[in-house]
Amino acid sequence: MNNHHELRVRPIVNGTVIDHILAGQAINVLRILGITGVSDAVVSMVMNVPSITLGHKDIVKIENRELEEKEVDKISLISPSASINIIRDFDVVDKYHVEMPSIVEGMVKCTNPNCISNTNEPVTSKFVVRTDPIRLRCLYCEHVISEKIAEYLL
Repeated sequence: MNNHHELRVRPIVNGTVIDHILAGQAINVLRILGITGVSDAVVSMVMNVPSITLGHKDIVKIENRELEEKEVDKISLISPSASINIIRDFDVVDKYHVEMPSIVEGMVKCTNPNCISNTNEPVTSKFVVRTDPIRLRCLYCEHVISEKIAEYLL
């Protein structure tokens, strides 16, 4: 007798599947997408599933929605291994890996309270992005963010 149980998340007709999200980051991905619990969208989230390449991963499925470039850029900052699958009529019509931008503008709040981007001046935050490990360096004050990046996303 086989006692293995398998969790099944139903396929979506149209929408987006975000796969290979770093384990524990799916909730931050939902926050990036503005999904906070009150939504008309059908959303499936699977956390800490086994992954050959990552050990464990999260997956997010959103029906009837395709992501904007800025959303994908934010996801890349917290999960650079993520892949995006566009689904139409149950088929994957496009699949790509997120690409981390070299500069992010207006997406991250500088953690330096004295930075000009945190004053009443009309200045948009700008960071240079470095990888391996991910580090964001403010173009105005040189302050570096290397941990808990999701907490500073705008």
